[in-house]
Amino acid sequence: MPNYDLVAVWEEHLRSEFVARDVNAPTDTMVPDACVNHVPTMTGGVCRDELKRFYKYHFVKANPPDIEIIPISRTVGTDTIVDEMVAKFTHTCVIDYLLPGIPPTGRSVEIPTVVVAQFRDGKLASEHIYWDHCPWGADIRKHRVIDPASAAGRRKERLCRTRPDRAAAPPPGKTADDGGDQGHQGNNGQPRNRDIGGHHQHTSRP
Repeated sequence: MPNYDLVAVWEEHLRSEFVARDVNAPTDTMVPDACVNHVPTMTGGVCRDELKRFYKYHFVKANPPDIEIIPISRTVGTDTIVDEMVAKFTHTCVIDYLLPGIPPTGRSVEIPTVVVAQFRDGKLASEHIYWDHCPWGADIRKHRVIDPASAAGRRKERLCRTRPDRAAAPPPGKTADDGGDQGHQGNNGQPRNRDIGGHHQHTSRP
């Protein structure tokens, strides 16, 4: 069995996302049928073409310019890496995959995050990213201005009436605009990007 350096592949993947901010480079470290899922918001993509589009329009350049990834711990297995980290940034722009539909508030944010990265044949096969959406999301909610006619606005109004503790985001696996009656996820729990404005209108994009 080949002895792949998974840590080197993973570090190069992170570097391309957060340091070089190269929209085309992240998929170079991934298998063709890779899957990325930001579980609390069910955003990401499946397969190289969809991931290229996601990275280009909704992730790499969508992150605030001062974003910093602070490592906490790392566990390395034969085909898996689990990272604990803190994502630190100033909320100066709309962050599609993290706070879809929320205009910038200028708030400083630190998010404890766990990433489960799985590898196949020496390349990244899947990323599942988890964070606790509610505590910091509630703070962002206090300082945001949302168009009440938008899907995000309708969600916030409904959740503020029924579940103010969850108004910063829909419950995991629920949609933004249906009050939680239908999942964000598609077949087999794959991300649907339902709350990312204009995502599904960009079908002509790579």
